[in-house]
Amino acid sequence: MTPTCADSLVVLDFETTGLSPDMGDRAIEIGAVRLEKGRVVERFQALMNPGKRVSSFIENYTGITNRMLSHAAPCDEVMEQFADFMGDHNLVAHNASFDKRFLDAELGRIYKSYHGDFACSLLVARRLYQDAPSHKLGALITYKNIPSGGGFHRALFDSEMTAKLWMTMLDDISQIITAQDVPFRLIQTLSKTPKRGVNTLLLAE
Repeated sequence: MTPTCADSLVVLDFETTGLSPDMGDRAIEIGAVRLEKGRVVERFQALMNPGKRVSSFIENYTGITNRMLSHAAPCDEVMEQFADFMGDHNLVAHNASFDKRFLDAELGRIYKSYHGDFACSLLVARRLYQDAPSHKLGALITYKNIPSGGGFHRALFDSEMTAKLWMTMLDDISQIITAQDVPFRLIQTLSKTPKRGVNTLLLAE
């Protein structure tokens, strides 16, 4: 059964060979954390061999080299493991449309699906933090003074930082709606609400 509260879900991040699985790009790393009542209870991280060489740009951008990938398990094997990790939980990613495309594509290759719904921390942040100078993950971590140590553009680190940002946003929302538990459905509605209607939506809860 999928949890209905927004503090119990799976936060995930992909590193990939490019921008679009429709153009033949593949995942090369997945990282994820599972939250229960706002606490990280389990982590998942794996490189995956896409069966093709990655460009020097991707090597430099992610730090993931062709040599590292040559020793990694194939995508299909890793995604079988991740499907078990994910279970029926709802899902969150920063710029979720990107990660959802690759999740759908990689799971589709092994005839797997998932039952949870997606939420996008980027879309939520654009509505909650309208004065932020940027809504990129690293910029939001700095904007909200969230402690971080490590390098962005590796999947587990990015998923952990997204989880910290997510819980910060839930805390901010809970203060507005004066409720400890924030429903996942409210987050989904918020992410599609015009910016001028955010306060009206939250104050009506």
